[in-house]
Amino acid sequence: MNKRIILTAAFLGALAVVLGAFGAHSLKKIVAPESLAIWQKGVEYQFYHTFALLYLSTFARYKHKLISLSFVFFTVGIVLFSGSLYFLALKNAYSLPFGAILGPITPIGGLCFILGWICLFLAALRDK
Repeated sequence: MNKRIILTAAFLGALAVVLGAFGAHSLKKIVAPESLAIWQKGVEYQFYHTFALLYLSTFARYKHKLISLSFVFFTVGIVLFSGSLYFLALKNAYSLPFGAILGPITPIGGLCFILGWICLFLAALRDK
């Protein structure tokens, strides 16, 4: 579990750097400033929760179900929350047809983040 968490965090962290650089250097030429702010918010939350995954890996040796749940919630939260923000930022520039369904996905990703933090809290509470 620890290795899987670290590999996931490393991948998502590298991806956040790439997406942040893409937004800063390439996207600002083709999207409105409001869309760029949405993109950057996605990168920001991806980084926050990548760091949370790295911290979570320090607990993984306990093989606690709450740690596993926290890992899943943080990872799914990044995909849903940040991923939907990336698509929302690009929808006007590329005329993406599914922009309307992405709006409701973002809060589901946010809920996953909250549930991940709650699971981590409960795992720490139960740790002796």
